[in-house]
Amino acid sequence: MKHLVLVSGYSGAGKTVALHALEDAGYVVVDNIPLKLLPAVVETALEDEEFLAIGADVRTSGFSTEEFATSLAALKQKEGLDCRVLMLTADADTLLGRFKETRRPHPLASDRPLPDGIQAEFSLLEPLRILADEVLDTTGLTPRELQQTILRRFAPGVAPIYVEVLSFSYKFGIPRGADVVFDVRFLRNPHYVEALRPQTGLDAAVGEYILQDERFSDTFRRLKELLLETLPWYKEEGKRTLCLAIGCTGGKHRSVFMAERLGAALRDAGVAVGVRHREIQVS
Repeated sequence: MKHLVLVSGYSGAGKTVALHALEDAGYVVVDNIPLKLLPAVVETALEDEEFLAIGADVRTSGFSTEEFATSLAALKQKEGLDCRVLMLTADADTLLGRFKETRRPHPLASDRPLPDGIQAEFSLLEPLRILADEVLDTTGLTPRELQQTILRRFAPGVAPIYVEVLSFSYKFGIPRGADVVFDVRFLRNPHYVEALRPQTGLDAAVGEYILQDERFSDTFRRLKELLLETLPWYKEEGKRTLCLAIGCTGGKHRSVFMAERLGAALRDAGVAVGVRHREIQVS
């Protein structure tokens, strides 16, 4: 089954935020194409893509509710295509405030006062309410809240959150962009074992040494469980990537071993994971 979301609505109601949210969720996004080209664009894009979102509003060349309805009727009849229409609305005072704040011109107010342009668009787009599968009033919503709403309604499970597990040394500072930082300097340090000092957490002997620390097993289990519990919450907040930084003194032994083990455990649990070690070169 292919999936298509047609996003329309009032200027200033949040269409750009909605399209960006869908793009983050894995949709291929196309905005503001002439309505006459809509069937051809959909046909071509869905040859290779499973999820497609297209924006169309009064800025669109040749836009009319009649043309929109005609194109929509054809798409709704297409086999193997789940086509949904999202209409974004807001009250006049909210739209007026947003346009005054951004100082962007309203597409229907080039030759008339802004309130008149907003009212003209209300009248023009009223028939879309009947066609829409979802009418979302963004009055009072922040951009983040709108993003979360779009993801919950249109993209559940489309794009999994991606986790980067990064080992590092505290001597060189906490990595920029780290979302979660965990310190493993309480574990026994292989650096003080002469035979292990030149090795890294990627070597079996170092791993065996760290595993002998009775604190490792319980810490690893608790951290893994915490991550698996909280990752869905991060996703609900609209986060698409999460950087988990694991630090130790030198960034070569304990943090590397913990990062590798956590990466493998998350991957086994179905999480999209990448593991990187800032302080060592891996060939």
